[in-house]
Amino acid sequence: MNEYLKTTKHSTFKRYCKVLNLQNDRELIEKYKDIHRPGRVWPEIKHGIREVGIIDMEIYLSGNTAFMIMETLPDFDHDRAMKMLAEKPRQSEWEQYVAAFQQAGSKAATPEKWQIVERIFVLE
Repeated sequence: MNEYLKTTKHSTFKRYCKVLNLQNDRELIEKYKDIHRPGRVWPEIKHGIREVGIIDMEIYLSGNTAFMIMETLPDFDHDRAMKMLAEKPRQSEWEQYVAAFQQAGSKAATPEKWQIVERIFVLE
């Protein structure tokens, strides 16, 4: 797993960085951005994310590549948490909803679609 423990002045957490390709369609990308604007992500999805130990999540976009940064509790077990997340209320419905925007093929769940990227540099 390409995770790392990070300590700042205020806290210790694990950080995961992930990528996912969206459909290469400007209109679909704009809709994907819109459904992720403040207040648009379903409350059950945000609640489930926090319940499994993710304390912060950001998604960035470059062209049709989405880049996610997840910060988690220090004892976070990625695989276990993703399985728990998949069972949360409305999660499978959300996955079906966003699948129309993503190049996911037969991959139905978030951990299959979002790929953890390899960390290759740290400014020390």
